[in-house]
Amino acid sequence: MDSDERAPASEEADGVNQPRRTPFRDLGRRFRRADSYGLVLLLIVISYGLTATFSETARVSGASIVLVVQVATVWFALRTSRARRSVRLFADVLLAIAAMIAVGAVVLTEGNDPSLLVLACSALLYLIAPSSVMRDLITRPKVDAETFLGAIAAYLLLGMFFAYAYRVMAALQDTPFFGSAGTGTGSQTLFFSFTTLTTTGYGNYVPTQSMGQSFAVLEMLIGQIFLATAIAKVITSWTPKRRAPQDGSHAFGAD
Repeated sequence: MDSDERAPASEEADGVNQPRRTPFRDLGRRFRRADSYGLVLLLIVISYGLTATFSETARVSGASIVLVVQVATVWFALRTSRARRSVRLFADVLLAIAAMIAVGAVVLTEGNDPSLLVLACSALLYLIAPSSVMRDLITRPKVDAETFLGAIAAYLLLGMFFAYAYRVMAALQDTPFFGSAGTGTGSQTLFFSFTTLTTTGYGNYVPTQSMGQSFAVLEMLIGQIFLATAIAKVITSWTPKRRAPQDGSHAFGAD
């Protein structure tokens, strides 16, 4: 058999009959890969939902689930962003401290509201994670889908950090953090944090003391600067890969 007769078979083996890659399939793969910011973004959304769901009941099982998802979120964020060894070691120590205190609270106090130290550890971890992600995004040689997902993940992690920072302030204050609206549950502080980060500002929750007000102003500034610089730069610089035409015609947008 000569080479001309073997050509169609080789082309078929090279992937002519393989399933076509589409943007939706590529995006789905990124949410399943352990080394992708898609999985980090998915864990952040799950962590937000669980925190908002279980914050009203303060049950042992709910608090444990939230803690496990938070640990996984921060761990995958540091792993995906290739954080420095010293940063990962420091984060591991904080995660161990938060886990031990949470377990102790479950055993000794039947899972009441998380302690101040656990909240402080969570806030610090949610500050370390977006810092590591941003360092990784800045050093990337090109802007691609991973950069886009990483920027969104860092933005949401900042919102989680401020939410836990507000809960730490509420635990330290003698008066309710939101005044007549109360001290603020987990779901309320998450709501306030993300409406502040996006400068939506419904006005139903307002910090009464200067420390909370100052942090709210800082969050608004960071949120706007982040959107105007980081995410806007990613969107304008990202050029999705064009699929090669399979019928010999020119690709869309090609000369």
